[in-house]
Amino acid sequence: MKSLGVWLLAGVVLLLGNTAQAGLQLRLKTDGLSPAQQQASQALLDEAMQALPPRFIEQLDRRIDVGWTDDMPSDAYGQASLVSELDLNRNLLASLTNGSAATQKTYRPHGTVRREMLATVLHELTHIYDRARLWPAAERTLIQRCKQRNSSSGLIGIPDQCRGQTERRWTLSDDPRLLDLAGWPQYVGRRGEREQHNRQIARSPDIYETSSPKEFVAVNMEYFLLDPSYACRRPALYRYYKEHFGWAPAAKDTCTQSFAFLNAGNDFAKQPLGQVDPERVYAVDYLLAEANQNWVSRWGHSMLRLVICAPGRPRGPDCRLDLDQHLVLSYRAFVGDVQLSSWDGLVGKYPSRLFVLPLAQVIDEYTKTELRSLASVPLNLSRNEIENVVEHAAEMHWGYDGNYFFLSNNCAVEGLKLLRSSTNNAQLVGLDSIMPNGLLEVLKGRGLADTSVLDDPREALRLGYRFDSFRERYQAMFDVLKKHLPIKQDKVEDWLSLKAEERRKWIDQADLRTSAALLLLEQASFRQQMVLAQDEVKQRYLGARELNKGGMDKANATLQQILANSGFLSRPAELLGTTGGYGLPQPNEWTRLESESNLRQKQLQALTGDLDKEVRALLEPSRAAEMAANEANLKQVGEHLRKLHKAAGGLELP
Repeated sequence: MKSLGVWLLAGVVLLLGNTAQAGLQLRLKTDGLSPAQQQASQALLDEAMQALPPRFIEQLDRRIDVGWTDDMPSDAYGQASLVSELDLNRNLLASLTNGSAATQKTYRPHGTVRREMLATVLHELTHIYDRARLWPAAERTLIQRCKQRNSSSGLIGIPDQCRGQTERRWTLSDDPRLLDLAGWPQYVGRRGEREQHNRQIARSPDIYETSSPKEFVAVNMEYFLLDPSYACRRPALYRYYKEHFGWAPAAKDTCTQSFAFLNAGNDFAKQPLGQVDPERVYAVDYLLAEANQNWVSRWGHSMLRLVICAPGRPRGPDCRLDLDQHLVLSYRAFVGDVQLSSWDGLVGKYPSRLFVLPLAQVIDEYTKTELRSLASVPLNLSRNEIENVVEHAAEMHWGYDGNYFFLSNNCAVEGLKLLRSSTNNAQLVGLDSIMPNGLLEVLKGRGLADTSVLDDPREALRLGYRFDSFRERYQAMFDVLKKHLPIKQDKVEDWLSLKAEERRKWIDQADLRTSAALLLLEQASFRQQMVLAQDEVKQRYLGARELNKGGMDKANATLQQILANSGFLSRPAELLGTTGGYGLPQPNEWTRLESESNLRQKQLQALTGDLDKEVRALLEPSRAAEMAANEANLKQVGEHLRKLHKAAGGLELP
């Protein structure tokens, strides 16, 4: 019995010993190293092991030999070879040993040489971990053949139609969810294929991360493990890594509940820097500007509306009445040379950026100027999905700089990618539509958009689900004119197409009600003239630079200054420059954002005033004369209206 007990005890000790050795082991190659070098090197490896997630150590069950080599570029820190070796640059060994690496600054992201060396070890171990999770050879062959059959062997990730070839788990760098968050979303219209180029390039901690999904995984692992602010700067990726490993390192105590954004409104007297709290967002609507005859607008324009509750109001349906709080997320082509070229739009010359706009401005822009109605259709999203849309929109606002293609990467495509990546909703993942009006129909068909709110037109207008084109209002005002004045035109468009001088003769014949209608129509005419004048300046003076007419150079320079100064509204990251921050701006960066954006707004306000004077002198004589006549009509109608109002016993109008 005694010998059996000893045998059992020895077996237990052996079992415990094997268990203790299970998991990742880093073995330092000590050949040629002095005791001090060995000690410093081992301390670096021990710190790396302490930083790694327990599950990472458990699953990467192997010994990895770590050594120093002279066979490496001078600016490199280290590299993993195959799956069981990691080499570090011997040029760094001296500073690691004498301790100077801990204080020596570097241009690289982590600040000090010592910190960068630690990040390098973690980075290269992540590559080994990622490779260790690769498919067995037989399964890789099946997937590769499937990709070749579907003409996508060179694309990022694995197409949907090839996923059924295996039941194995994804590698980190092949995980569809990771690719969505990282900046390689699925092509819209090419189901299952991934975009080849990562355009989340602004506010990157290390632009090397965008070179491939493998590097993205490794770079972000560095920050997940080493940067306590990672959870606040890249919250969605932080949650991804935390869920994958079932563990997370110590982070900042709390992250701010609000996300900073720059309001691209056209009121340059207002501070553009704002904040949006996802908790105050009651709903997300699909906002569709209906089509018109303009070739770039024939399929409508796709946007998202954030229904934000006023401060102090409980989250609920009444928040739909807080229109002054609502924001619109609109992917638009930022036209750097002012001109809108159909060819440039087709080949993706224009940057595609996420603008954040006040709802009131969007309503005016479409309903009054472009005479297009807006439909605001609630999306059927869960509470968590709504908050994730807001969060991801903030990340795209600060980090995304894409290319706008009118047919393949337009407003509808960009908006759909935003919804897919933020919500991970299975109904959205498999959805494809490249046209704004078509996307709404597909969303409706899948039960994701509640178009029933538009069934009763009056109720839709009252509750803010629909904003009608002013064309109907203008026609109603024109009908007032027809009723009280013997004019020949039948449609408001015919009336507005008349010369201002032809309309002027009716002003003194109008009664009080008719004068009010005339005033509204003259304002509409002037708004149209302004749009025509702007387009004339863009096409004639910026498109024909060889025409060097008097004053042109000055106006041209002013226009270019406006573009240079307004670019920050669509690419706000430029306000922070190379301050070392990345991801979502943190409260300690907001002060600079407020200062810089205020300065830019003041410059824009001044430039806009200068531009009005200079461009007036550059218009075609006929256009300038028509605008002047239009302004004269407005003045005359206003004076006539005040006279009639006073004669009727009313208070004097301003």
